Amino acid sequence: MPSPNEPLIETLPGKKFIGKKIIMSFYDNKTFDLWSSFMPRRNEIRNHIGSDLWSIQVYSPSFFTRFNPESEFEKWAAIEVPDFRTVPLGMEPLVLPGGLYAVFLHKGPASRGPETFGYIFGTWLPGSDYLLDDRPHFEILGEKYKHEDPESEEEVWIPVKPKS
Repeated sequence: MPSPNEPLIETLPGKKFIGKKIIMSFYDNKTFDLWSSFMPRRNEIRNHIGSDLWSIQVYSPSFFTRFNPESEFEKWAAIEVPDFRTVPLGMEPLVLPGGLYAVFLHKGPASRGPETFGYIFGTWLPGSDYLLDDRPHFEILGEKYKHEDPESEEEVWIPVKPKS
């Protein structure tokens, strides 16, 4: 199990998802709108794998090298599927490429997420043996995820590659 300060380093195989996406920035955060439109329709995805919800971010290659809170990225609300045979109207397929990830545990309300991400990008990553890789980032919102509950837990997956 990952911890808030010391991640597990995991190799993730490629995965398939069906969900909804929105273009947003950290400055113009539309996460609430995205999940509000997805959650009432999630049961339309009939061929899902498990019950976890996935919050996936797709950033441009230069997003973190020239960080600007007004830079836009794709944010997805999605569920894992084995194939794309049935994609509900208004939803889209997404392929997550496999690779190496640092997996952290965020404990506490979702609103305290910036503290976790601040630690990951400001402390852990610069001091680690890894560099940020250009693949999607994501959070797994499993059975212990309870949004603003102080006991809430979610996994934070950051794509990494070894420093050369």
